[in-house]
Amino acid sequence: MTYKEEFITFMVRSGVLTFGDFTTKSGRKTPYFINTGNYKTGAQAARLGDYYAACIQEHLPHGVDCLFGPAYKGIPLAVSAAASLYRSYGRDLPYCFNRKEAKDHGEGGTMVGYKPQDGDRVVIVEDVVTAGTAVRESIALFQHVAQVDIHALIVSVDRMERGTRDCSTLDELRQDYGIQVFPIVTVREIIAFLHNTPIDGTVYINDGMKSRMEGYLAEYGAR
Repeated sequence: MTYKEEFITFMVRSGVLTFGDFTTKSGRKTPYFINTGNYKTGAQAARLGDYYAACIQEHLPHGVDCLFGPAYKGIPLAVSAAASLYRSYGRDLPYCFNRKEAKDHGEGGTMVGYKPQDGDRVVIVEDVVTAGTAVRESIALFQHVAQVDIHALIVSVDRMERGTRDCSTLDELRQDYGIQVFPIVTVREIIAFLHNTPIDGTVYINDGMKSRMEGYLAEYGAR
């Protein structure tokens, strides 16, 4: 299997990618849901880092100075991705993350880990971007840290849904900030791989579920 197919299988087995009846934060009724909060073991963290690292290595084999994980969910993602990049590809990239509230004692400040420098090419590591709020806040945060180049955004899954405009939220970020955005997988790739393909004896996307997911994308998908 490709790393993308392995990642889809991993999400299903981890209880992160589930199918049924759900309501998103925006109020949309969706037949599938991605809950990255269900990652909770050391083994899962290590493997998750491997998939992010594979995506980074494929799309950004050079020209990266720092990985940034937005608090809170982005923190373990950036750390595990950095560890895997070193372990698997010999790339020793520094990482950093932000505090939700600035620390007024000790070393102070809002950033933990590597201190970004002017000119650094920073890659933001996130889970699933819905409205893009955390990414926009991260970009605004760096304006007070250093004159960095927000080089790219890596996310686990592109739901390929409309944001505030006809295009997807990820495309909005591409257009608004001129950054590259790379998902490990897209929802279309999930449908294509899992349709009538059993995982541990269970078919998660049968013809009926595929029809529901296609209907959802027809209604809410990016134009």
